[in-house]
Amino acid sequence: MNKLIAAAVLAATLSACGIAQAERAVPIPAAKLDVPKAPGLQTAIFAGGCFWGLEAVFERVKGVKAVTAGYAGGTRATANYDAVSTEQTGHAEAVKLVYDPQQVSYGTLLRVYFSIAHNPTELNRQGPDTGPSYRSAIFPQSAQQKAVAAAYIAQLGQARVFPKPIVTRLESGAFFPAEAYHQNFFDRNPRHPYIVMWDKPKVAAFKAGFPTLAR
Repeated sequence: MNKLIAAAVLAATLSACGIAQAERAVPIPAAKLDVPKAPGLQTAIFAGGCFWGLEAVFERVKGVKAVTAGYAGGTRATANYDAVSTEQTGHAEAVKLVYDPQQVSYGTLLRVYFSIAHNPTELNRQGPDTGPSYRSAIFPQSAQQKAVAAAYIAQLGQARVFPKPIVTRLESGAFFPAEAYHQNFFDRNPRHPYIVMWDKPKVAAFKAGFPTLAR
């Protein structure tokens, strides 16, 4: 079943039963290693479950100038929702961030990514969504980003921040924007059952857990 339909049915059912998704920011330390500040805008790409929630959280981070929902890790020919939903294309639902490193560092973006944007201990799933397109993956855009991401994963693992091992992978591959109807989905569809059940709690938790970072 198409995720748009299946997730909406699940969320509506849970809501009708009075069950709500509880979200809070996981208290994790800042990255010890970070990408040095540099002039000009930079790009970061993160995958971790449905891109609607990732987009909604990162759009509210000060210093993030633009967020695009899309597909990373596969080919252009199959970078479309119907194909990716078959879980056979190798893509991950992902977001591309354009950010100002003078205002927010790559390490800080990683902290948001690991603490609230998704659960990095779930393998090939997030919440109600299952399959490799919902995997936890970082697509570094430079050698520095790759080094910082790897160091942070190791740092969090050594600190035993999470009760289970982090399964986030560092991957390479092109990013392809998703269809127009997926862009800004949270803001354009505030009453959508999936948004109400799974993504609004994430945004609220981000604002509560990172008050000085939230717009």
